[in-house]
Amino acid sequence: MNAHDIIIRPVITEKNTALMEEGKYTFEVAQEANKPMIKAAVQQIFNVNVKAVNTMNVKGKLKVRRTRNGQQSGYSRSWKKAIVTLAPGERIEIFEDL
Repeated sequence: MNAHDIIIRPVITEKNTALMEEGKYTFEVAQEANKPMIKAAVQQIFNVNVKAVNTMNVKGKLKVRRTRNGQQSGYSRSWKKAIVTLAPGERIEIFEDL
């Protein structure tokens, strides 16, 4: 699996922006990716030293849409999130402008 197939996109929220100051960066990753694969992908793409990787599966939320024909319900997609802790003094430059 390619490193760019493992890291899908960064997750930018207010909480994750606060974590960036501590050297923790959040990414959406492929469902089948494990911690060593995520660590290797981040090190390869961003040229940084990764200290730790924490992963979690985010369950899709129930979405209800009210239409003229009644209610339509479904779920948003489930996804996997990885919080990557970098070694002290390391930064990912693309996040610095946020």
